[in-house]
Amino acid sequence: MDETSRKVVHLLFGLGIAAAIAVIDRPVMLALMVIALFFGFLLSDALSRGHHIEGISPLMKVLERESVLPGKGALLFVFSAFVCLFFFEANVVIPAVVALAVLDGVATPVGIRYGNHRIYNGKSVEGTGAGIAAAFLALMFLLPPVHALAAAVLAGVIELVAPVDDNLLIPPCICVLLTVLG
Repeated sequence: MDETSRKVVHLLFGLGIAAAIAVIDRPVMLALMVIALFFGFLLSDALSRGHHIEGISPLMKVLERESVLPGKGALLFVFSAFVCLFFFEANVVIPAVVALAVLDGVATPVGIRYGNHRIYNGKSVEGTGAGIAAAFLALMFLLPPVHALAAAVLAGVIELVAPVDDNLLIPPCICVLLTVLG
């Protein structure tokens, strides 16, 4: 498993979801997400039972962590985005998904390569700081500066201390924050 490749896919996957939310009508996007989740769970179950799926199995060997449910991260990412889109307006869901994609896509590789100051749960000041900075810069295209900074910092704190998978927590927390900020 190559962690940098995983995070590049995570980044592109998340940005793709955000772009799709931006251009596809909400009811259609919700339906597509349900379909994606259904087929994602089917693939994950088949892979976890040892079935070889041409084109998918080799990709999972490269991108998936050992002893993790195949596709777990992607499934949780889509599920979280789905829940957000169901309950919130797209104008807060898109930045929430972008925050997760960029922060997580940058923090881990930077932390692995340059992380010398561990702060919590094996995570580093360098990785967390780089993730927050990258998320802030990306969010500046979507939000006012103060909102972008607040969302990036919140995403970074959640990524650092979350007791469950950050793919589940970051988007809804950012949606709540942006809704409160107005």
